[in-house]
Amino acid sequence: MKKMIFYLMFMLITSFSYAETLIGKVVGVSDGDTITILDSEKKQTKIRLNEIDTPEAGQPYGNKAKQELSDLIYGKTVNIIAAKKDRYGRTLGRVYLNELDVNSELIKRGAAWVYRQYSKDKTLLFLESEARSNKLGLWSLSESERVPPWEWRKNKKKDRKKFSENSISSKTVKNTDKSNANLVCGAKTKCGQMLNCSEAMFYLKSCGLHNLDGDSDGVPCESICR
Repeated sequence: MKKMIFYLMFMLITSFSYAETLIGKVVGVSDGDTITILDSEKKQTKIRLNEIDTPEAGQPYGNKAKQELSDLIYGKTVNIIAAKKDRYGRTLGRVYLNELDVNSELIKRGAAWVYRQYSKDKTLLFLESEARSNKLGLWSLSESERVPPWEWRKNKKKDRKKFSENSISSKTVKNTDKSNANLVCGAKTKCGQMLNCSEAMFYLKSCGLHNLDGDSDGVPCESICR
């Protein structure tokens, strides 16, 4: 009876025009929410489990989340109710192993967060709350270690940008030291007068000409220093 109800629900969902049903063997697990399937025509498709988000590899519980998903479905044939593709070309979908809703199961085990920005299934929030209350999976970690993956990625992106800007500034300062030995403060005051970035950096760093750095990011005359 349970199996019959599941398949009735499965057929109802797949009857909507936006849904596509995929069937394939799981041949790869990239992380806790991304898999690769191989269908009967030997075509591989990368699937991003929809509405959930698991810790990244560099985060606490990231590798464990990947192992949870692998133990659950690797090497097995799954059904996927696919909606659309994301900006990386992966197919977003709900993954089923027989009657088991894998997306929900990962939330239930505490191996994933509800991806609030993209989730419409309120039952996932209930399952997450239950896992949190029972300190399952990632919810057994200290609060400082439980950083939502989307926040962690955002912070990593900011760190990379800051590092890149600091590297540019450092390299420019070194070049300034070598090539601007004969420059004199007061000779020039505007970006339009600068011959190159090295010269602009000299007037900013050595002469304190801060009007050259309009956005105060440490890089002067960005039209020539970017």
